[in-house]
Amino acid sequence: MNGSDTTQLFELSPLDNKRLANLCGPCDEHLQQIENSLNVEIRQHSNTFQVTGNPSAIEKARACLLQMYSEAKRSQPITPETVHLMLQHLKTNNENQTMKDVAIHTHQMLIKPRTEHQKLYIENIRQHAINFSIGPAGTGKTFLAVACAIEALEQGRVQRMIFVRPAVEAGEKLGFLPGDMAEKVLPYLRPIYDALYDMLGIEQANRLIERETIEIAPLAFMRGRTLNDAFIILDEAQNTTTQQMKMFLTRLGYGSTAVITGDATQVDLPQDWNSGLAHAVELLSDIPDMSFTHFNAKDTVRHPLVQHIINAYEQDQ
Repeated sequence: MNGSDTTQLFELSPLDNKRLANLCGPCDEHLQQIENSLNVEIRQHSNTFQVTGNPSAIEKARACLLQMYSEAKRSQPITPETVHLMLQHLKTNNENQTMKDVAIHTHQMLIKPRTEHQKLYIENIRQHAINFSIGPAGTGKTFLAVACAIEALEQGRVQRMIFVRPAVEAGEKLGFLPGDMAEKVLPYLRPIYDALYDMLGIEQANRLIERETIEIAPLAFMRGRTLNDAFIILDEAQNTTTQQMKMFLTRLGYGSTAVITGDATQVDLPQDWNSGLAHAVELLSDIPDMSFTHFNAKDTVRHPLVQHIINAYEQDQ
């Protein structure tokens, strides 16, 4: 706080103690989160809030509190992640931009993009046959791709979903892991299972997997196939070789959509191997009906510390 700071007083209505408790969080942790993020001071008495800081920060804090109070009337509790995402929108001046028109509709949930790059990503997937998404961890690349796949399946635009990942040893050798090949690569495919379970529920996801409506497999299992009327996701594509990427891209059949996700900064290939993702982005950028969405640290929707970690590593390069 400094001498140029001002104070603004406002009320949240209607008065609802349950909503206020949800908004403030345990021990006022949500208010403290806003204070730390916007460098303001918030004092609360019942539904009256006093915010002190520079005028721009006060307006952002007020907008955030109003939005949180609206969210607080729902049954689900507000979490620190919810507050973080609201603050992200405010800091990038996106608070007045609606994401509703590109929301992903599934039977289980409504999924809205949380950043402009996520909005562009969903639009690209709906408009192009092959889509690349490149960016750091926690930006929603895989989660949104899986959501788009489920939406396409439920709307009858595709007949099956196929999820593949390269089984690259990140410090461990597959040969030393127990079980057959399918069991050895399961840890590499676990993030895809997690996303499916979150969006479909465990029982329905497993039922679709048993019927082979959903197929989850290592990339090597795609060789020699032609995939028609399918939504295909290649995850962790930075760990493909150029030949593997070529093999995957040429599997695309009629009525299919492919999404390739990857983080160019987390390549686990041997040092003398070239990443198929980086090569494809450079080689194919001018081909029609392909899209390329690039994410950055500002799109991170995980813990706020993740964004700072990503920025630190980017500056160290």
